[in-house]
Amino acid sequence: MSAQGAGPGGRKIVLWRHGQTLWNLERRFQGTTDIALTEAGIQQARRAARLLAGLGPHAIVASDLRRTAATAAELAALTGLEVTYDEGLRETYAGSWQGLTHEEILERYPEQYTAWKRGEPVRRGGGELEAEVADRAAPVVERSVEKLPAGGTLVVVSHGGTIRTTIGRLLGLAPGTWEALGGLSNCCWSVLGEGVRGWRLMEHNAGSLPEPVLGDDD
Repeated sequence: MSAQGAGPGGRKIVLWRHGQTLWNLERRFQGTTDIALTEAGIQQARRAARLLAGLGPHAIVASDLRRTAATAAELAALTGLEVTYDEGLRETYAGSWQGLTHEEILERYPEQYTAWKRGEPVRRGGGELEAEVADRAAPVVERSVEKLPAGGTLVVVSHGGTIRTTIGRLLGLAPGTWEALGGLSNCCWSVLGEGVRGWRLMEHNAGSLPEPVLGDDD
């Protein structure tokens, strides 16, 4: 699918997940815990930044946690853009789940974990609901997009869960369907294009530069 905007403003939003962390490798719930990138994560960010710089972004906004700030810094270095940090783009707060592996969570909170996997609204570890994450993150993105020129591109550097809920909210999908959007790999991104009827998902979990749609569905 293409990241080419089709709407009157033709603007694009690139939602970019941070690079690899040690807790990613250990499958530990990070949530709002401030974990740094691994060396591999830094290299991922540098490679992705070279690709995303080719889109000629007009603005970068990022979560203020270290893993997202370090990822955003790689794109800022190539584009000369300043990064605007906003805690509204942080990952979902997961309370007592943070720092635990999935196996540990299943052992300690089996009912809560199973309900979450069934797609029910769950305050994981006493933390935030996904809809509450969208309530704080989506407006940050919307305010940033409003500042773009026609045809402009915004890069949002955030976290997997926050990106999924933000996409769901911007597309007008019901919260119960957001899980249909698969997860993002480290340093991969999704692209929303401005269409006549609102935002459209043009790319999801991409790791290379988007290409225009050439055919009957463009």
